[in-house]
Amino acid sequence: MTAITPADILPLDAYEKVRKQTRAAIIALKRDRRLSVGPHITVFFECRDTMLYQIHEMLRAEKGGAAQLEGELAAYNTLVPNGRELVATMMIEIDDERLRARVLAGLGGIEETIALEVDGEAIPARPEDDVERTTADGKTSSVHFLHFPFSPAQVDRFRRPGARVVFSVSHPGYGHMAVLPPAMIAALMRDFT
Repeated sequence: MTAITPADILPLDAYEKVRKQTRAAIIALKRDRRLSVGPHITVFFECRDTMLYQIHEMLRAEKGGAAQLEGELAAYNTLVPNGRELVATMMIEIDDERLRARVLAGLGGIEETIALEVDGEAIPARPEDDVERTTADGKTSSVHFLHFPFSPAQVDRFRRPGARVVFSVSHPGYGHMAVLPPAMIAALMRDFT
């Protein structure tokens, strides 16, 4: 995958003209990149297209222009898979504010308990280290950015027809897993170059 550069960014007026079609295409793309894990976690596997869309949307919402662009590129390019990894945004989604506060308070360090298992071999998540996601009092953030670095042999195993791939969370307060469906595995294969 290649990093997103200023040359990839449409001027705001040009983006407005293609936004509706772009949004529809990203929604379709994300269908095979979204995974529910237990009652509260949703995982989105990112790619260059999802990050390019996100940058355009941030520039559109904040209207910061060229001054904003550098920061957006720095933030979102770290989430573009490098060809030897999968990258995911993990969200802990709970509508009820009091329940959310209670759950997040008990999930400190969750980012250290996540793995992808490919035919039984665990590939531990490497959390983004841009900011600390767990506070000193043990409360976790509701959003985590995760990298899953693969060896060449693990990529081959992932690509093997019938591979069983499982997203697992082994935190004592949230022990859940979800098997990636074949359509998702096929979509994620494109992230390896």
